[in-house]
Amino acid sequence: MTYVATIGLEVHVQLKTQSKMFCGCTTKFGNPPNTNVCPLCLGYPGTLPVMNREAIRLTVLTGLMIGSEISRYSKFDRKSYFYPDMPKNYQISQYDKPLCIGGSVGIEVKGLKRPVRVTRIHLEEDVAKNTHFESMSGIDFNRAGVPLMEIVSEPDMHTPEEAFAYLLALKQILLYAGVSDCNLEEGNVRCDVNCSVAPEGSRDLGTKTELKNLNTFKGVLNSLKYEIDRQLSVVKAGGRISQETRRWDSESGVTTEMRSKENAHDYRYFPEPDLMPVVLSSEQVEAWQRTLPELPGTRHDRFVNQYGLPEYDAGVLVADKRIADYFEQTSALSGNPKTISNWMMTEMLRLLSEKEKEISDVAITPKALAGLVKLVESKTINASTAKEIFAELFEKGGDPEKIVREKGLVQVSDSDAIETFVIQAMKENPKSVADFRNGKKAAAGFLVGQVMRLSKGKANPQVVQQILEAKLDVAR
Repeated sequence: MTYVATIGLEVHVQLKTQSKMFCGCTTKFGNPPNTNVCPLCLGYPGTLPVMNREAIRLTVLTGLMIGSEISRYSKFDRKSYFYPDMPKNYQISQYDKPLCIGGSVGIEVKGLKRPVRVTRIHLEEDVAKNTHFESMSGIDFNRAGVPLMEIVSEPDMHTPEEAFAYLLALKQILLYAGVSDCNLEEGNVRCDVNCSVAPEGSRDLGTKTELKNLNTFKGVLNSLKYEIDRQLSVVKAGGRISQETRRWDSESGVTTEMRSKENAHDYRYFPEPDLMPVVLSSEQVEAWQRTLPELPGTRHDRFVNQYGLPEYDAGVLVADKRIADYFEQTSALSGNPKTISNWMMTEMLRLLSEKEKEISDVAITPKALAGLVKLVESKTINASTAKEIFAELFEKGGDPEKIVREKGLVQVSDSDAIETFVIQAMKENPKSVADFRNGKKAAAGFLVGQVMRLSKGKANPQVVQQILEAKLDVAR
């Protein structure tokens, strides 16, 4: 019998706000433990929450980006549970009236594109961070109360690769909208995974397990691979899957049982009495709608159609909004988007990787890169010299034309001057001339390199090639 896996994800995203969800404490990451706190986020009796308007806006923007229906009326609820990470013994969240309903995120796996539906997006406060040591545990409440958006998907995914693609696509949308930094190392994005297996064609889903608090996309991918195989082994052996919460151990590469699965009624949800409902006017939602950026997928298609870029190149450039913005600014200044794309895909991305920098940190401006490309197009400098200048601009910035002038790097295109270098190279390398005469065409490439060395890289490579070929034909 063939079985099919079914996967749904609950993605928790810390929003990019200056203060917490219901108090004025900073959300800055990296401060000493338990310093971003106040009586309210520590759960002191008598404190009253005050709603963060910016968190509402960012959640609605996310819903608009993925085509959700925005609730004109939503409310907050108390989710009751006892655990050290929540000092009030309840979490302010949303239950039956979330801010955003429906929507979808487009994914592409093995060349096939399709949407993954989203059930809802709701807003809540984050909990504290537990750190477990050998003989004790510590709790840092700096994170407690940070605005946390939960994006709940429909069980529309069937392979670990689809779940991974969904997370990447969702992260890209969140970064484009500017709603979160999506820094996994800082815990900005965490994920709960629901997974089950059932016979192919079955109308009913299998018993699901939940994998809690996965904080890397690779962890989601690998844990699903293991968990699906584990469940298949159980059902094929005639066993039954228990509905439970499991933990992913990345070091051993296995999932282990944590506890039996809770149901919603265990949390004893009831409306938060200290907060008014969120009522949004159509005018307000429409105003936020007008601020939306272009979707990554739409931008990718436009790069292909408008600029004539290959699908792969467009995908790489669009993956980071800042890189895509830089490309468009530079293309507008140079008038040659394909050449700019080549520079971005090779030299720019190579140096960003080597230097471990973001494009916002580099010194070379779109104007400088456009100017450098124009110097190559006008044959003022050759491509080899341009790469050297690019490396300098990347680190120090400046005007490429001024650098070329001050360093005397203007390309030599004078035929008489280049012919002198060619004759010298042939005299100094008679063996290469003989090799060419005997049919070894690669020898010509070596001689071109020698001419470029003699000219200190200034000779026009095309003119060198023409003169050298003519001289070698005579020598033949």
